[in-house]
Amino acid sequence: MWPLMVPLLLLLLCSGLAGQTLFQSPEEGWQLYTSAQAPDGKCICTAVIPAQSTCSRDGRSRELRQLMEKVQNVSQSMEVLELRTYRDLQYVRSMETLMRSLDARLRGADGSLSAKSFQELKDRMTELLPLSSVLEQYKADTRTIVRLREEVRNLSGSLAAIQEEMGAYGYEDLQQRVMALEARLHACAQKLGCGKLTGVSNPITVRAMGSRFGSWMTDTMAPSVDSRVWYMDGYYKGRRVLEFRTLGDFIKGQNFIQHLLPQPWAGTGHVVYNGSLFYNKYQSNVVVKYHFRSRSVLVQRSLPGAGYNNTFPYSWGGFSDMDFMVDENGLWAVYTTNQNAGNIVVSRLDPHTLEVTRSWDTGYPKRSAGEAFMICGVLYVTNSHLAGAKVYFAYFTNTSSYEYTDVPFHNQYSHISMLDYNPRERALYTWNNGHQVLYNVTLFHVISTAGDP
Repeated sequence: MWPLMVPLLLLLLCSGLAGQTLFQSPEEGWQLYTSAQAPDGKCICTAVIPAQSTCSRDGRSRELRQLMEKVQNVSQSMEVLELRTYRDLQYVRSMETLMRSLDARLRGADGSLSAKSFQELKDRMTELLPLSSVLEQYKADTRTIVRLREEVRNLSGSLAAIQEEMGAYGYEDLQQRVMALEARLHACAQKLGCGKLTGVSNPITVRAMGSRFGSWMTDTMAPSVDSRVWYMDGYYKGRRVLEFRTLGDFIKGQNFIQHLLPQPWAGTGHVVYNGSLFYNKYQSNVVVKYHFRSRSVLVQRSLPGAGYNNTFPYSWGGFSDMDFMVDENGLWAVYTTNQNAGNIVVSRLDPHTLEVTRSWDTGYPKRSAGEAFMICGVLYVTNSHLAGAKVYFAYFTNTSSYEYTDVPFHNQYSHISMLDYNPRERALYTWNNGHQVLYNVTLFHVISTAGDP
């Protein structure tokens, strides 16, 4: 879908620019602009820009637009958080009803129950008792989310009013408020949505389509009404990405559009995050950020020292040297360098610049890994891509520590070439021997009460 573009004729006092062609400005979103000398000495510049763009009176207006984008991202993240934790809250509430029912039966027993039945009820109540504090904490956190939503709404209104007036007053205060909201939202997401992986469900086959290797995904940051599915068949030199309107359309193979990437991909470790596709450029260690709506590359950057072209792939090969992932904490890259002796490196990436913000050496040899995925800042690694595989290793970035695990999952079609976690849906997306498969995950989640450190 092409963005709505409108031509603007700008009169600028820039007599030295006659006949020059100016390049694209990613900050302003300009797609093309040229200039010519007018008879009166003025420089006439023709620009084709997004319709929603406005002329900046100073640098502060651009900064305000960036703040608006941050607030919008916060709002989307809150929606994802509410969607993902809804099932948890419903479960805890059902447990509260059960507790009340058991308590009423105990209080009204008056000798009508046998000693065995009475003891069974008491044992059941003992099991459920810890959930009472969990429930109260969930209720308190729900109120926190409501307050956060109101703050986001108020802040959006303030930013919109200031942007309309093109003024810059109060910018520092607004920036601090946005940063505070982002920090609180991140803490809320960690508290409500995160936990340790303890189980993987039986596979759910969505469709059988394409070759033995490939990838498919949804946007981890999209609002709940956006259920688009992206499909990329093959593991090298591909450029064709299919975008299906809904999961139902993907299953039926209808209502899709095609994106032709300007540069081919390598491997299957692609991810869609906030409207953009992040992938490894073929025969290079370059990360490419391709924006679907504008159909353009927003930024590309080499990942320092990262192996490529089947130098350090997963055990199944397939140019899987670089694997990109998104979890509750943001965008990650998993790869290996010569300096790390072939062990898996995990790096946090800035999604706007693709710069590495921090890296960890996990100590786990990448060629011994079948696939890997991130949940809540923890890298989980499978020991094989074939039948009998299990989640065998976990690396915790918050403590820079690791442990060996034993979480089995059913590899139904015996050859996994893509395995990725979607935090919005709390599910694993898998490409298994030409089949597109989903797994639900179980996270063990401990909520700290007020008295805990």
